[in-house]
Amino acid sequence: MEALEHIEKTVINAAGQRSKGETVVLKEHVLTVIVNENPVYRLVCTKTHLKELVIGRLFTEGLILSPDEIDKFYLCPSENEARIFLNHNVDWEEWQGAEPSCCTANRTFLSAAEKRGLKQVPRLSWKPEWIFDLSRRFLSGVEIHRATQGTHSCFISRDGKILFSSEDIGRHNAIDKAIGYALLNGIPLYECLLYTSGRVPVDMVQKVISAGIPVLVSKAVATAESVELAKEYGLTLICRAYPDQFEIYTDE
Repeated sequence: MEALEHIEKTVINAAGQRSKGETVVLKEHVLTVIVNENPVYRLVCTKTHLKELVIGRLFTEGLILSPDEIDKFYLCPSENEARIFLNHNVDWEEWQGAEPSCCTANRTFLSAAEKRGLKQVPRLSWKPEWIFDLSRRFLSGVEIHRATQGTHSCFISRDGKILFSSEDIGRHNAIDKAIGYALLNGIPLYECLLYTSGRVPVDMVQKVISAGIPVLVSKAVATAESVELAKEYGLTLICRAYPDQFEIYTDE
């Protein structure tokens, strides 16, 4: 798998004994996203599901409302550059927003002058057993995380069934991959529940609300600002989701 690399290691135990071995680590992949001939993003990511990542990022950032707006999508042979041509012009402005709470050095060069605003998300009837099952599925491990313990994971599910599982070195990227998959496969996001392994700061909640997803579940924690934003827009926010319990921070 191109996302992984085997390296040599030296292990030192508490008694001072040394042993040689080998371990598997993640490889960082850099993807430049160019929209209508304008460089828009530099994404440091894991080299899997790159088309889903780009589509999901364009959607959650408000540059497209649907994949139908894309005339052409071209990924170069090295997969370091994605060129997207939309069926409409974009009024660009220099980006002056807050840096996302991301550990991957992702960069936004431009943003659309008129992004769509956040809207109330619809209510979704869900069952506690769905949350417990997602938590168990995460603990059992997904492919790259099982090999490296270095990725964030994201599940998108509907009616208790996982439709797609994504992994990435960045939690924002993992969510965008899951959203991109749903968009490319005609899955209504308002019927879906999203599970993430990462913590939930306010920019993550903004991304999920922007996508119109009603329920966000995390095995990690939220911030006060993310809880406030979730309440404002009707997002059901569930955190500390474990196989035996979880916490709800917004009205049911």
